[in-house]
Amino acid sequence: MTGAATTFCYDLNGQVIKVSASRPELWPSFDLMLGTMRVSEPVQPGFRINILETPALSEKPEGKLAFDGEVPLDGHCRVIDGADIVHLIFPGLQMASVHADEGWAEIRVHPDSKVKWTLLMMVLDAALDAGGQHMLHTAGLTLPGREALVLIHAPSGTGKSTTSMALASQGFGLCSDDVMILSTTPGGTAAWGMPRKVKIHRNTATMLPFLSPCLGDTWDAEGEQAVSLDRLGEIIRIEDVRSRPVAALLHLARSADGQTRLTPMARTDAMVALATDNVRTGMTGLLPMQKRRMATIAALVKAVPTFTLEVGARPADAAALIRAVLDRA
Repeated sequence: MTGAATTFCYDLNGQVIKVSASRPELWPSFDLMLGTMRVSEPVQPGFRINILETPALSEKPEGKLAFDGEVPLDGHCRVIDGADIVHLIFPGLQMASVHADEGWAEIRVHPDSKVKWTLLMMVLDAALDAGGQHMLHTAGLTLPGREALVLIHAPSGTGKSTTSMALASQGFGLCSDDVMILSTTPGGTAAWGMPRKVKIHRNTATMLPFLSPCLGDTWDAEGEQAVSLDRLGEIIRIEDVRSRPVAALLHLARSADGQTRLTPMARTDAMVALATDNVRTGMTGLLPMQKRRMATIAALVKAVPTFTLEVGARPADAAALIRAVLDRA
């Protein structure tokens, strides 16, 4: 589908972003992820994203080289720290320029190209940051019978999705198995889940057979299937995207003896673990957005209890342990 320039607005819990492009195919990943948050009525945006097609790119903007290397799936890129403007460049392909102080970003791509996921996430990060919110690589689930939620952090491949699904089978409500948006206020810390499909691994399906009604027979190269939240909502509770208070931060680890345990974790250790996975340091040090993310992480760790959750052969056992500790809080 082609045609005249189109514009959509999305309300990210109070931070409205406006995406404009010459054709909607330029931001399919945005709309797949944020479509349920689209605003139909004209709203004054807090951040603007312009996506342009151009045969030529300005690949040597002014500034200091902050990063030069490979990123997963998308390949080689450079980050240029221009103080007031940060540029992410995929040489010969596409680039993004974030004007954080002015509240807008621009993505430039060659005609007939798809915008790379790394660029989309960078400008979405910037849009959230402009509204005092920060994207964190964590799962989030509400406690049974409560509005408060727990955040579960772990590097990719440690078992966040498996643990999230297991807890959901025990009455917890799924906000997200991978990406939560965090904000801090004088009243405390709160978070909401990015409404993305959940990737179920073949091993997770084996451990948690209750998921089978949501799964087909085809697995991708990583042994995963992407399952919509609507489909999962037929067997577990899926929470809406309201911001909810954070009750605890859990750092996920594999159990060495197959037993599931929940033990207190030093706040300094919890902060290091969360920051290592969520804050990027470049050749020029921390960019301003990364500094603000670090401050938000510090506020979170200071405000809520922190635990290590060792998950064993039966991840659903974690539900009773979490409730026993937090129901007393």
